[in-house]
Amino acid sequence: MNYLAKVLYILPGKKSSLILLVLSFLFVSLLEVFGLGIIGPFLSLSTNKNLIYDIPFLEGLYKKFEFQDEGTFIALIGLAIIVVFCVKSLISWRVQTEVFLFTYRKKGELTEKLMNAYLSAPYTFHLSQNSVNIIQNIITETKQFANGVLIPLLTCTSNCIIVFCLILLLGITNLTSIVVILGIIFPLFLFFNISKNKIGAWGKEASQSDKEVIRIINHSLGGIKETKLIGCEAHFESQIATQTERYTEACGKFYSYKLTPRLLVETLLVIFLVGFIAIFLLLKQDVQQLTATLGVFALASIRLIPAVSNIASGVSTLKNSSFTVNKLYCDLKEIEEITPQIEKKVLHSPEKKELKFQEKIILDRVRYCYPNSPADALKDICLTIDKGQSIAFIGKSGAGKTTLVDVILGLLVPQGGDIKVDTQSIYDDNNLRLWQNLIGYIPQSIFLIDDTIERNIAFGVPDDLIDQVRLKKAIEAAQLTQVIEALPGGLKTIVGERGVLLSGGQRQRVGIARALYHEREILVLDEATAALDNETEHLVTESIKSLSGTKTMIIIAHRLTTVEHCDCIHMMEKGQIVKSGTYHEVVLGEENSITTDR
Repeated sequence: MNYLAKVLYILPGKKSSLILLVLSFLFVSLLEVFGLGIIGPFLSLSTNKNLIYDIPFLEGLYKKFEFQDEGTFIALIGLAIIVVFCVKSLISWRVQTEVFLFTYRKKGELTEKLMNAYLSAPYTFHLSQNSVNIIQNIITETKQFANGVLIPLLTCTSNCIIVFCLILLLGITNLTSIVVILGIIFPLFLFFNISKNKIGAWGKEASQSDKEVIRIINHSLGGIKETKLIGCEAHFESQIATQTERYTEACGKFYSYKLTPRLLVETLLVIFLVGFIAIFLLLKQDVQQLTATLGVFALASIRLIPAVSNIASGVSTLKNSSFTVNKLYCDLKEIEEITPQIEKKVLHSPEKKELKFQEKIILDRVRYCYPNSPADALKDICLTIDKGQSIAFIGKSGAGKTTLVDVILGLLVPQGGDIKVDTQSIYDDNNLRLWQNLIGYIPQSIFLIDDTIERNIAFGVPDDLIDQVRLKKAIEAAQLTQVIEALPGGLKTIVGERGVLLSGGQRQRVGIARALYHEREILVLDEATAALDNETEHLVTESIKSLSGTKTMIIIAHRLTTVEHCDCIHMMEKGQIVKSGTYHEVVLGEENSITTDR
């Protein structure tokens, strides 16, 4: 039941369609049992025509339609049975088709659900996650959930209903047959109970080896330049070989195991069928009744063998996929548990269209501590940033500069304090999203998609909505004009995966152009010029200077010369602002202090 509860939790969309499918299985099973149930009487009727007069219903039909020949009447009954089986087969085909359509529809919806969950998860969730795990869940595990959980689960449900109905039919025909069926099912139950742990272990092994393959591919091809220069191709090839062997062994053992139930069922069925006949004869039962019973039993067995085999195979697959179910369940549950905590703080009123920024940004005693960290990363930060002002944070690595910027960006929500725009807290109503709409972020390492320069600058904007005037202004401000003119495709040039066809400085300027294109009021530059050469850095710095007064700029820098133009410099140590003032007061003053001490 715990397994089923997890599956239902993972399953996206309404669950009512599942109930309709189960009802369809029940209807098909009843139709199938009815068809099989009338085979026995039909066989008896075909060997003894006088039975027409012993069965009131048949006698009534025979006389009502004024049949003159018993053979013709029995032949028409046979035709009716054929029609029932044809209708049953058609409905069964349609239901099975719906099972596959339902499964892969849910697979697509689950992919969307996971993507939505990961994108909406707090930034702290991604700090503790490996992208390989997320990619595997979205691509591989959703496929395994469809093929290894939903289809077997629905197929098992269908076959369980059929087996149950067939056992009832055989019980009505002859109670001894129930003993035969139980004699087949019980050994299967023991077999599964003994080997259930191995099945789950094989599934876990296959999933983990598949994850390792993705990780190795990312490492080897993601750093292809270093891989080739160092000459460590053989190292990665060896790792891939180890994991593929691990995957092959786990899958090979599992699929070998899946063959066992069918062979076991067939063997036991033959043993019990022969034994059933022997018992029937020893009890000196009526041979004519034996013929009818064997007819029904033989036909039921034709349907029982694949049904029981499918149940056994399905249960094995479900157990083998338990690791997938647990992985998806744990991720979705963790995101669900984390996200409401954020939403309670930032989302509890109807959405507003915009957040006005007219005067200043106030950081009021902001405190932040990373999950499971013993010490605060930020301690009671108090700061006021006027509109149009340029400020910079400087300090050694680990001083808290990046953490403070992540809090300002709204990626990290502080445990204490507040951030206000004019008089409004960014954590009230739906302000956090609206606050982020005011910010343009330019990191040290720019993320570029494998697409054109135009689409990288107008990131996330459909082609037909790209504003060419804004695009041109952003390109000029980022000192990209000559670079683009020199490229064979101009703005339509494909930059390659992660912008590999561009130099580091060119990638950085594309990132700056991106922030400028979106015309955000506040620009956050996290060592944005660190990858640029001196000449380009000077040009970009001049472009940034030209925005002073029109844009509010928050800059993190290690090269102190790049923040010389800022209105205010804040020096940070151990999560606190220890000194604030102009460049001359903070930077030159610090240098003079060190010189004096010497």
